[in-house]
Parts: sequence; structure tokens; C-alpha cells
Amino acid sequence: MTGRRRWSTEEILDTAAELLRTSDTESFSVRKLAAALGTDSSSLYRHFRNKTELLRAVADRILLAAMDGYRPEGDWKQRITALALRLREAFGEQPQLATVWGRYASGGTGSRLVMEELLQALRASGLPDEEIPMRYHRIVILLAALIASEAGVSTITPKEYEQAMEQFRVAVLGADPERFPALAHFARDIRPLAADRRAAFEEILAAQLAHIEAQLP
Repeated sequence: MTGRRRWSTEEILDTAAELLRTSDTESFSVRKLAAALGTDSSSLYRHFRNKTELLRAVADRILLAAMDGYRPEGDWKQRITALALRLREAFGEQPQLATVWGRYASGGTGSRLVMEELLQALRASGLPDEEIPMRYHRIVILLAALIASEAGVSTITPKEYEQAMEQFRVAVLGADPERFPALAHFARDIRPLAADRRAAFEEILAAQLAHIEAQLP
């Protein structure tokens, strides 16, 4: 009698990532992953203690992919911007995991590479060392929020998108000018959340970096 196959950690993460391409993190479970691998949940708990630890590991692979081939170039603001856009692109290919990163973070190699580059870029700015941890935290919170928000929009179905656009048109263009005078005034110029997201991402990040630059001694 042959024994049950032993799956490697990388094979488990590969399968988990594939499952998450077609489902969300809430419906994802260790039991479903085990079924996809043709094994039982207990065998997976030898690699990961729980679902959260597993999701963190999958999210960390997104960070590793984002850092693959990365080379720091330009000044500190250019470095942070380039890194941020890499993260945005990487999570754009696996949007379900953007909320995992924002909610649980990650303690793997990918996370450490991102942290190292952000901290080095901030040191290159000339900020005093005592201010860098706080500035780092603000940037990471901003990036996680922006990336998770964009990922949420990208995971909706075409039907859900059309329904959302119809609701947007009703809410904005149909606003009563007596009760909502400002909304009625700007209605035809207000864009839905899904519009120009990269431009908004870059502009919001640039404003944060400009704020840091203004505080430099």
C-alpha cells in the first residue's frame, strides 16, 4: 500500500493561490484547499497553524513577486513611488489577497524586502532616524488602504459593476438640488470610484511624499 502524498509548502501555496483567483478569502477554507489537493486538513496543519497563517503566506508571495527584479533607482521619492506601483500591479493580479495584506500584514521574506526598501528610501530622504518609523507607518497604511480599495472594485462582476454605475447615476445625477445643492452643482463632473484609479493613486501618494519633504530639516 502506498502512503498518502506529502505536499510541499510551495505546492500548497500554489494551489491556495489558484483557488483564491476564483473565490474570495471569506469563502476560502483549509478544508477546501485540502480537497483540491486530494488530502485532509490535518496534513496541511503541519505546514500552517491556521487559515490566517496560510493566507499571510500566500500574500507574502505577492510581495515577493513585486520585489522580483526590483532595483532602487532615482531619489527617495522615486524609489517609494516605484515600489508602490509595483505593489499595486502585483496585487492587481491577485486582488483577493490585497485585503489579506491590509488586514493581517505578512511576516515573510517578501514583507521584509518591502519594509527594508521603504526604510532605506526614507533614510535617504534625510529624515532624522527618530521620525522614520512613524513616516514608514503612515506610508504603509496609505498604500494598504489604496490597494485594498482598488482591489475591491476590480473583483466585482460585470453585472455588479453595471448595477453600481446605475446606482451612482441615480445618487448623483438625480440628487435634489434643494436638499443637495453642492452635489447637484458638481454632479456632471463627479467621477465614479472606478475611474482614473492609477492617477488618483499616484496623486495621493505624491501628496504624502510632498508632506514628508516639507518636514525635512
